[in-house]
Amino acid sequence: MPRFRTTVTIPEFPVTFHHQTPVLSIGSCFAEHISARLDTAKCSSLLNPFGILYNPISIANTLNYLLDSQSYRQDQLVYDQGLWHSLDHHGQFSRPSAEATLNGLNSSLKDARSFLSTTKRLLLTFGTSKVYTYNSTGQVVANCHKIPANQFDRKDISVKEIVKKLQDTFSQLKRVIPDLEIILTVSPIRHIRDGMVEQQRSKARLILACGDLSNAFEYVHYFPSYEIMIDELRDYRFYEADMIHPNKVAIEYIWDHFRRCFFSPETNGLIDRISKIQKASQHRPFNPASEEHQAFIKKQIDSIELMEQAYKFLDFTIERSALLKEVV
Repeated sequence: MPRFRTTVTIPEFPVTFHHQTPVLSIGSCFAEHISARLDTAKCSSLLNPFGILYNPISIANTLNYLLDSQSYRQDQLVYDQGLWHSLDHHGQFSRPSAEATLNGLNSSLKDARSFLSTTKRLLLTFGTSKVYTYNSTGQVVANCHKIPANQFDRKDISVKEIVKKLQDTFSQLKRVIPDLEIILTVSPIRHIRDGMVEQQRSKARLILACGDLSNAFEYVHYFPSYEIMIDELRDYRFYEADMIHPNKVAIEYIWDHFRRCFFSPETNGLIDRISKIQKASQHRPFNPASEEHQAFIKKQIDSIELMEQAYKFLDFTIERSALLKEVV
């Protein structure tokens, strides 16, 4: 039978996750999709302590800050249009007062440092190799916060710059966390502001840098999210209406590849059992008071109790609460 598509060959990785393996995810919107699925699977994870980040320099700066002991100060903030901003962070941290902004930044920083001390897996998702630099300081910024464009310069960062910056950061991380494994991926979300040719060149620089880094360090691995989207899911039915962002079907497809690559069969089996309970807790019958549905509810609650007894690290508080609301 003829084949109607090509598939991306994914190598076997010498690294696995399980539910009690802390995973720190940093990067673009796609990092949020993967992290959300880790949370749904009840894995130990932390997402973007500085908010969404798109370029690898800002991601490296975030990791360096987590390795440091310094807190953010007011002289590191920028005031514009009634808000105090950090150029290292997403706009979700911006507030009308400097004190409130600093409280949010430093609280998240403290939590992330604590989580990093337990982290065994680091998932980094790069979105673009185009960066903005702040004219006053020359720093690469994570977000411009709609500050006037004349205060920034925009440029491409080279493969060499990306590799050099992350090599230093990865080496420091490995010294602090000897059993750390790092997974790199390039976001399948396209950045087409400058046109398709420029966006392809931007992604190409990221892919080349990931290749150099995974070749340089045995603990760095490249997962081909971008390639799966562009090749296996090249049809526009796998995109949202903007024709830029992968839709839910595409994200689930890439997630399925991801979990088969990095989770053991036992962990994947447990995730499937968790998913069945979650779907059951969301079920809304035509007649909630029926004997059949009440028996169904009891069966699900019994399943939860057995799961929590067998796996002490699992918490089904949300699911149990939803099911108990259906009891009559």
